[in-house]
Amino acid sequence: MMKAVMIIFNQANSERVEFILDQLEIRGFTWWNDVQGRGTETGDPRRGTHTWPELNSAAFVVIPEEKVNPLLDCLKKLDEVNKEVGVRAFVMNVEKTY
Repeated sequence: MMKAVMIIFNQANSERVEFILDQLEIRGFTWWNDVQGRGTETGDPRRGTHTWPELNSAAFVVIPEEKVNPLLDCLKKLDEVNKEVGVRAFVMNVEKTY
């Protein structure tokens, strides 16, 4: 079964996230820059404004189920290096592809 993983991360982690994808041989992804938002519980706003100057990026990958836990483990380790920068991942089922 295939899974979709949406990864939201501070732009400071862009190179690290791409490195993780490469190391896990996750070749295909869609990437968005300048993503605005705020974490659910402890995250500061990332708005690209004078008051909240930082921004996020997002990557969307569709991968085999067996790659999900290795990806999440790597992202969790990345997040633990600097909690203030922030990385989050959300896993969804993929019903169909073509």
